[in-house]
Amino acid sequence: MKHIVIIAALLLSPVVVQQAKAATSFGIAATVNKDAISEADVNNRMSLILASSGIQNTKENREKVKPQALSLLIEEQLKIQEAKKNELSVTREEIDEAFGQMASQNKMTAEEFAKVMTKSGIPQSTLMRQIEAQIAWRKVVTTILRPRVDVTENDISEKMNKLKENIGTTEYQVSEIFLPVPNSKEDKKIKELATKLIQEIKAGRAPFAVVAAQFSKSSSAVQGGSLGWVQAGELPKEQDIVVKSLSKGQISSPLKGLSGYHILTLNESRQISVETLPKEEDVLNAIGLQRLDRLQKRYLSDIRSASFIDRRED
Repeated sequence: MKHIVIIAALLLSPVVVQQAKAATSFGIAATVNKDAISEADVNNRMSLILASSGIQNTKENREKVKPQALSLLIEEQLKIQEAKKNELSVTREEIDEAFGQMASQNKMTAEEFAKVMTKSGIPQSTLMRQIEAQIAWRKVVTTILRPRVDVTENDISEKMNKLKENIGTTEYQVSEIFLPVPNSKEDKKIKELATKLIQEIKAGRAPFAVVAAQFSKSSSAVQGGSLGWVQAGELPKEQDIVVKSLSKGQISSPLKGLSGYHILTLNESRQISVETLPKEEDVLNAIGLQRLDRLQKRYLSDIRSASFIDRRED
């Protein structure tokens, strides 16, 4: 079955059900400003992450995933709070519609999709919370941040000229998984998670694109981690060197960047020619998306810095 959306691994092992049923703790895992995240929330999110990525639901994997699950819940709470702060509401109808689209992509009705989750021991509210955060943040980005992004004709011309200068050289179709490190105390855990994800992908238990969609915190996650075609020098130096050394389908080791760990894979490579040059409209969109991605990362980082976040596990 093709893994497409947030929960696409539909045939879940009994371990998932058992682990999820065990998630009955109502202790507080974290406080985000005035909102609390319970241990049950974290346990349910771990089950959802593992089910949707295809990674085996074992005790070891749950321990690896737990910090990521809590970080995701904290980030989502910040996004929901920011939307409310700016009077950007998310309706039940919007959430239900998104849930229905996920069901359709999995070739099921919303009712059938909900039954699969219930049978797997994952509360439907767990996915609904994730959907609400996605819609809320999309509204923040569209309403507040997108108007701040400007791409000029000169920007497009410079990019097109640079592309033309590279005709005859090689470009690479790359995908990535980006795992941010919120603070130095989390570094070891995030690196261990990155290593575990690589092991699962290489073992064939979890497709790269599905893992990227669930774990990666880059804007490319919605495209299964695809960065499209990149040329020499477009990625940070260390990543650029690694991409050139990869063979098709090969996956890199965790690469430490300024704000987290990157996992890269090479999908294809080709020689740049006149025929492969993108249209100006595509260049416009690419530049705009890159700038919007950087802007929303800074914006979310500022929100996080200005918020009171108490992770009880710390």
